[in-house]
Amino acid sequence: MPYEPETPFDSIEGALEYVGLLVESVEEAREDIAAELVEARAEPDAQRQADALQLVAYKLERLAEHARSSRRLLNDLRTLRRLLLQERHPGTAALVAAEVETELDG
Repeated sequence: MPYEPETPFDSIEGALEYVGLLVESVEEAREDIAAELVEARAEPDAQRQADALQLVAYKLERLAEHARSSRRLLNDLRTLRRLLLQERHPGTAALVAAEVETELDG
């Protein structure tokens, strides 16, 4: 009987999908904050708000970097799992080899 994950985080694919959604959300938030920062910098009495927004922008950039890195790591783990399973099921060797080669080139 194949394994059925109980939560989205019980599989690499589920975690990869979640991290992908996180990357998208963070990018949207970064765009929103950038627009707010432009507005705050245009107002002479909003320096404190502009400083806070600049810090938020920095933190969101760091979060985006970590999320993108996590997505790459999860993708690598998925590829390695497929490679290991291929060793047990020789019929898929060509597919996995092509996928690994593509990821190494990219």
